[in-house]
Amino acid sequence: MKHIHLIGIGGTGLSAIAKLLKESGYQVSGSDQVMGPLASSLISMGIKVYEGHKPENITGADTIIQSSAVSADNPEILAARATGIPVYKRSEFLGRLLAGKTGIGIAGTHGKTTTTSMIAWMLTALGRDPSYIVGGVIKGLDSNAHAGSGAEFVIEADEYDRMFHGLQPQFAVITNMEHDHPDCYPTPQEYHQAFLQFAQSVKVGGTVLVCSDDAAALSLLKEISASIKTFTYGIKPGPTYYAENIHLVDGYYHFEMMKNVRGKKEILAKDVHLIPPGQHNVQNAVAALAVADLLNLDPSEAAAALATYPGSGRRFEVVDVVAGITLIDDYAHHPTEIAATLSAARSRFANNRIWAVWQPHTYSRTKLLEDAFAASFDKADQVIVTEIYASREKNQAYSSAQVAGLIPNKKALYLRTLQETSDYLLTHLLPGDILVVLSAGDADQINRQLRQHLSERTH
Repeated sequence: MKHIHLIGIGGTGLSAIAKLLKESGYQVSGSDQVMGPLASSLISMGIKVYEGHKPENITGADTIIQSSAVSADNPEILAARATGIPVYKRSEFLGRLLAGKTGIGIAGTHGKTTTTSMIAWMLTALGRDPSYIVGGVIKGLDSNAHAGSGAEFVIEADEYDRMFHGLQPQFAVITNMEHDHPDCYPTPQEYHQAFLQFAQSVKVGGTVLVCSDDAAALSLLKEISASIKTFTYGIKPGPTYYAENIHLVDGYYHFEMMKNVRGKKEILAKDVHLIPPGQHNVQNAVAALAVADLLNLDPSEAAAALATYPGSGRRFEVVDVVAGITLIDDYAHHPTEIAATLSAARSRFANNRIWAVWQPHTYSRTKLLEDAFAASFDKADQVIVTEIYASREKNQAYSSAQVAGLIPNKKALYLRTLQETSDYLLTHLLPGDILVVLSAGDADQINRQLRQHLSERTH
């Protein structure tokens, strides 16, 4: 392979692969329907990115990688098939990238991007120069991918379209399992089997690290082959690795990192502290520090490195504080994630009014989890629900207005468009308010608009 062309290169998954391939010395090109910020960053690296899909875009390519969102009748795929150029999905290609490396795959319904980012940051800070592919830009490293010279390859093991089945890592982390992506996994049983297959794909003699705080993830241990080593982690006593003495200091979490082997307790690191808020991030940090221990790294040095982790893009990302209003972007698009994010906001900003703007992601998920979504906004004072971001699905008659009507205490308002939402917020936000925009779609533009207009208002 010399010239690799990626169809859907502007998406989170393929943009990361493109960056890593470019750094590895390949000629890389790609195409996408919309030239978003990720595509722009690729162009700045010298990657040719075409707007729109045309057969001539693949000229000179000897390998094609396609996004899961790209249909089989895409003109570039048809052209590749006609000329005999091999076409791969991410799941079929990623295993090749891990060859010769110590693969560390992080899977889970929630928390996988942050946990992957934490491990990549920690290993980088320790001077190990890992390769990594993450589903979000790591702040401070300003990238979602890197081809490192070190032994480790840290990768977010995405379950959508069964991407993680092609990885075969040496280490696998499973943060939790909660039925999601109903367009891909119609039943909870199919979802469970997909994660089991991922765990079983770990190399013989490899290691699976499972969060014992999550019963569904823990249930996998009964089915994993005896040829694979298994360990547990959590924020409650009992697992191999756990956090003790968890407490808040000025809104920031501190804890002790513990190890329990056959009833013998050991303090791996004292006073571990984190910048990202939320107890769920203590859980993610325990996973990262457990991986460090399994790699035989110094736990105190690993904890010190993790204490400097600044977070990832759109994971409780403070966009700005303008006119006394704090603007936060978060990728939460599942009820459990929304509840955790708003709980984190409440722990960090205990006495402020918290606004939540939620842009639902896909019709299938919103309909399946309608009641759970309605119950997930308990920690918010005001809620705005926008219309559903269809993503890969066709528009349907179902509307998120139905979910807004189910949110208790009459604190939710349905506003169909993002522009309506921005206009409403401009006239209702007050100094001291915290705005959390919850979106895996394009609603992050709300905070960009508000920052501009609020800045203009104060000057």
